[in-house]
Amino acid sequence: MNPHRRALIAGMAASPWLSLPGLARAQAYPAGPITLIVPFPPGGGTDASSRLIAQAVTQLTGWNIVVENRPGAGGNIGLGLLAKANPDGMTLGMGQTSNLAINPSLYKTMPYDARKAFAPVALVAGQPMILVVREGGAHRTLQDIVATAKAKPGTLNMASAGIGTVGHLAGEMFAKQAGIKFFHVPYPGAARALADLAGGQVDLYFGTPASVLPLMQSGKLHAVAVSSPERLPAAKDVPTIAESGYAGFSAEDWKALVAPAGTPATVVARLNEAVNQALKQPATQSRFAAEGSVTLGGSVEDCAKFMASEYDRWGQAVRDSGTKME
Repeated sequence: MNPHRRALIAGMAASPWLSLPGLARAQAYPAGPITLIVPFPPGGGTDASSRLIAQAVTQLTGWNIVVENRPGAGGNIGLGLLAKANPDGMTLGMGQTSNLAINPSLYKTMPYDARKAFAPVALVAGQPMILVVREGGAHRTLQDIVATAKAKPGTLNMASAGIGTVGHLAGEMFAKQAGIKFFHVPYPGAARALADLAGGQVDLYFGTPASVLPLMQSGKLHAVAVSSPERLPAAKDVPTIAESGYAGFSAEDWKALVAPAGTPATVVARLNEAVNQALKQPATQSRFAAEGSVTLGGSVEDCAKFMASEYDRWGQAVRDSGTKME
């Protein structure tokens, strides 16, 4: 089992949570609508996950959570606004791998300090990348890809949805562990990258389940491996990179609810309990599973430790790749 998930499960078993009815009887919080800043455009994966958890929490608590999309700069604009918000629990944000773990090492300047500007609230969900190739192409297995990359270094083109994205860096992390090199071809988003992959203009792509599952099901793309330690329920027949000969490999895109630093611990605890209760609902779990995600949850401490560990791990991946954004 993923050590991160073991820690989460241990923390969840040890935490004496408040009951949800207790939340309703506690002093008046929230005092009005809660704004949830989503630092990406409507319709994307982070937006979908944010609206899903907001709806689930609302149904359980009766709170009014208003989702506000503030996209730009890989999530930096939205979280920059959150960092300046009043720390009263009335403004929250959906942090994730890019804006909390990758961007601090990727961008020359940042509008916030990811380690100090936010109060971790709760881990929400995680999903792996799926390594895909063109259906009918020369490569069917991870061993095929590695063999070609070693025989002809730098000739395999790895598409990505952009420089410094989770898919890009997951590919770089794998290449380092496998001792190979890919030629990186960044695209302005997943749609064009996947179109060129299906057309044979590029060789491989690490993509989110939501972006690649439909093309796998239609027979245009072939799934080689997933980047999580365990197989993905939505693609049970696809092996993991770890089980394909690269023990310990893990590269997942995760999402975590955060608040401005200084938000009272009592408010953070109540938000954490509400999120955990929402994530335990079968309907919530099935909706996340449908998009290729696994619900996480756990204590505030679990969230803080996980975010700190991921900050170090993805920061090292950025430095190893030599990638920089102005």
